[in-house]
Amino acid sequence: MEFVNPIKNVQDIQLIKGMLKKKSSRDFVLFVLGINTGLKISTILSLKVEQLVKSSGEIRSFLLIEGQKIYINDQVKAALSFHLEQTEPPLDSYLFKSPKSDAPITRQQAYRVINEAARKVGIADQIGTHTLRKTFGYHAYLKGVAISLIQERFHHASPSETFRYIGMDERDQKIDVNL
Repeated sequence: MEFVNPIKNVQDIQLIKGMLKKKSSRDFVLFVLGINTGLKISTILSLKVEQLVKSSGEIRSFLLIEGQKIYINDQVKAALSFHLEQTEPPLDSYLFKSPKSDAPITRQQAYRVINEAARKVGIADQIGTHTLRKTFGYHAYLKGVAISLIQERFHHASPSETFRYIGMDERDQKIDVNL
């Protein structure tokens, strides 16, 4: 497995979001959900619509995964609403359903979506499915989230492991950004 990097530049994130939103609501919500929750790609791909949407159609505020409550922020809610308006999927279907079957898209397809989007906006770094998770951690830390909380979310053994994972180095500073 290759080492991949987070997307550190907020402008690049916005460009990817804009491009994916025009191309595919499914791919757009995949990217937005990944960079705003820090969930593993296998967990993201296994999500069913009903885990995020109540039977009334209202989007949930929290997602319960592996005993953790994952907050669904306004960015994710907006992306999810956009996707649901476009596709109107049944509640019991996979959120990231493959057009070829009732199963979710594969990890490989998710990799292609993320990698292709990054290349199109000019990102030359190594990019993969872990990029979403690393991007979440990197920007959460910059916004002031304690490294211990990010470490706990990622199930890492030490803060230094988390710092390495999210690509922090001495040039990175705490700044206020909005993903």
